[in-house]
Amino acid sequence: MKALFLVLLCLISLPSTAIAKTSGEIEVGSYLPEATLHGLSNKSKKFSELRGKPLVINVWASWCGPCRAEMDSLERLSHRFNGKQLNVIGISTDDDASAATAFIKEARLTFDNYLDNQVILENMLGANTIPLTILVDAHGRVVKKVRGSQDWDSPESINLIGTVFKMKLK
Repeated sequence: MKALFLVLLCLISLPSTAIAKTSGEIEVGSYLPEATLHGLSNKSKKFSELRGKPLVINVWASWCGPCRAEMDSLERLSHRFNGKQLNVIGISTDDDASAATAFIKEARLTFDNYLDNQVILENMLGANTIPLTILVDAHGRVVKKVRGSQDWDSPESINLIGTVFKMKLK
């Protein structure tokens, strides 16, 4: 009986691999609805203004260690491809715009970043865990969601992005 109790206790304590959806979450295969992106390092835009090229959206917060860890690789990805074959943007979930702005300055980020302190985009994109990176095709359709910190300019990540967007990244 004691062994059965220990087995059950171990099973209960295992982390769940299922991730609950957020309220109003757009699923892979669906199109992003129109939404306003409130600029931090640039002027505000709407998602529709970003159509025409594949889009890499990174959802982050200044207090999030894994988010901070992947920012250098996103910056390098942006330098290599932003505005050319694809676009890279960040969406901060910080409650305080000054914290997000301070991090952008500290990290020397040059790609466009927006603030979502009302959790509208966070819920829509499904960012109940961060960092979350969403790959959106040129027509505005969500084609992949990647949870957790990644090395976004590694050969593996470049290959993943190229495969998902069905393009050869140069």
